[in-house]
Amino acid sequence: MSVIEKFSLKDSLAIVTGGAGLLGKQHVEALIEAGADVIIFDINENALEETKKYFLKKYNTDVLSLKVDITNEDEILKAKEKIFKHFSKFPNILINNAAIDPKFEKNSAVNKSRLENFDARQWNLEISVGLTGAMLCSKIFGAEMAKNKRGIILNIASDLGVIAPDQRLYKQDGLKDEEQNVKPVTYSVIKHGLIGLTKYIATYWADKGVRCNAFAPGGVFNNHSDEFVNKIAQLIPMKRMANLDEYKASVVFLCSDASSYMNGATLNMDGGRSVW
Repeated sequence: MSVIEKFSLKDSLAIVTGGAGLLGKQHVEALIEAGADVIIFDINENALEETKKYFLKKYNTDVLSLKVDITNEDEILKAKEKIFKHFSKFPNILINNAAIDPKFEKNSAVNKSRLENFDARQWNLEISVGLTGAMLCSKIFGAEMAKNKRGIILNIASDLGVIAPDQRLYKQDGLKDEEQNVKPVTYSVIKHGLIGLTKYIATYWADKGVRCNAFAPGGVFNNHSDEFVNKIAQLIPMKRMANLDEYKASVVFLCSDASSYMNGATLNMDGGRSVW
């Protein structure tokens, strides 16, 4: 098999959770371009429909889009049955990408993103999607992969699953400490937890032909303010944020035979930020 052939995902069937989101859509596109059939799980019905139309128009590919709450095991099992009925093959790739994107709130006297004010209900909600959901999908689809002696699970972590957030990035002049936005504790815990889940699964099913790795991307430019971009550029040796499409090739590498001897590892791709 040639080097180029090792990157092919022809005859593969992949699930991408949170596949209608910003990066999820890029992961789906990468898989399609490498030859895979793709299933999208997402909770946002409108985004699912728009994403389905987008790929049908761009690639003439009918992506199976399923509204699935990945915190609910019964919904995942129902989605599994739909997949069985729709395809003559079972998914051999799972990308655990779904997460609740933390939003910075408007300035207030008490900023709830701060650890001393962080609500346990918000903690449970974000953990249930970003971490528990990844475990449940891995449990259900990984077990089938193990039965079939073939599978790849890719957990989308973050550079902040390797290093701590630098809260100075979010600091605004003129605000008291208790009013300042911060990257919430849940983000770090979830992304670090995904790397731990990766190592666990990598050893659990290694003898059944199932590999599991994590991908730790840096921040993607998405209409951020010049002030924020200038701040974060000082923390990155390459002096910039990632472009939206820069992670696609890495996803294909991690989901293909090109990474056939990679298991339990975390691929950092952050412009060098985690090196400093």
